[in-house]
Amino acid sequence: MRKLSLTALAAAALFCAHAQADQLADIKQRGTLVCGTLGTAEPFSFPNPQTREIQGYDVDFCAAIAKSLGVKLEVKSISVPARIPELTQARVDIVAANLGYTPERAEQITFSDGYYATGTKVATRRADKFKTPTDLAGKRVAAGKGSTSEAATRRVIPNVEVVTFQDTPAVYLALQQGKVDGASVSELVLVKWKRESEATTPLEILEPALMTETWGIGMRKNEAAMIKHVNGVLQQLEKSGEAAKIFDKWLGTPYQMKRDFKILPIKG
Repeated sequence: MRKLSLTALAAAALFCAHAQADQLADIKQRGTLVCGTLGTAEPFSFPNPQTREIQGYDVDFCAAIAKSLGVKLEVKSISVPARIPELTQARVDIVAANLGYTPERAEQITFSDGYYATGTKVATRRADKFKTPTDLAGKRVAAGKGSTSEAATRRVIPNVEVVTFQDTPAVYLALQQGKVDGASVSELVLVKWKRESEATTPLEILEPALMTETWGIGMRKNEAAMIKHVNGVLQQLEKSGEAAKIFDKWLGTPYQMKRDFKILPIKG
């Protein structure tokens, strides 16, 4: 009887392991790919003014993956600190949410090939006349909670007091209202803020960058089929020129940004 019970438990464990490791098949059977995005980070993922549906650079990559699987796309808005927990706890299938690669994150999840590269910089109010990030030594700088921007700010600026927020709009508001002396986010977001702020509280983007990071699509570990498929889709988008078109649609034409990277494996 004991041998039978052990055999049954082993069989059950094997079944569970197989089920958990076959995410790609589960998505196809379900008919839906659930993609976690920030939902508040224009132009990467943000509400369409007319339809209120979440759109943007990240969403287009999620849509391409869903299309390749022949399933519908479901976009789920998540916060910066919730990106990895939402993924590892299987509340989303993939994460495309301004997720910069770090060795620490790579211990928890698998990163796809890099589909975007950006510099992390600091913006300040023009009237304050800061010139470089280190001028903010001992000052208050806002960043997304749990973001690579937060980590870079602590690493580069001496004695900085980092004030964290759940999303980028809150970081921007804190800077505009004078609750902080600077704000640390990706360069593209700062370019957008600088444009918007000219009529109210003009901003300056300080040089040099705190860091340059590559973003990947986050996936759960030990999902070999899913990881291979997502990277295959990304490589095909690069080869066909579609990835460059997505960049130009959201970052090139609106912000005059130049695409100086290609989709390649991230070097840890």
